[in-house]
Amino acid sequence: MKYLKDAIFYTDNWDAFAKVLPKDRHVKGKAGTVAIERDNSNTRHNLGRFTRKTKVVSKSEEMVDLTLRLWYSMRKEEVFEMVRAVALSIYR
Repeated sequence: MKYLKDAIFYTDNWDAFAKVLPKDRHVKGKAGTVAIERDNSNTRHNLGRFTRKTKVVSKSEEMVDLTLRLWYSMRKEEVFEMVRAVALSIYR
């Protein structure tokens, strides 16, 4: 994983992270993790709300991957507008 060579790891104060992450690139504390956790929470909420409660979790790694790719592509305005136009055309 070439991209991890320069990565900085933001974690909470759990001891296990300190044991496996390089000390010079490991930042402990809530300051770096609040935005990450907020984004993760929003993603889980928005993906789970489109399905029945009993079907929120998928056992298929491929379906999880495809769902996350779709979710993140929809965050781009041009992709969202294209999908929105198709969805609204149903009601015309």
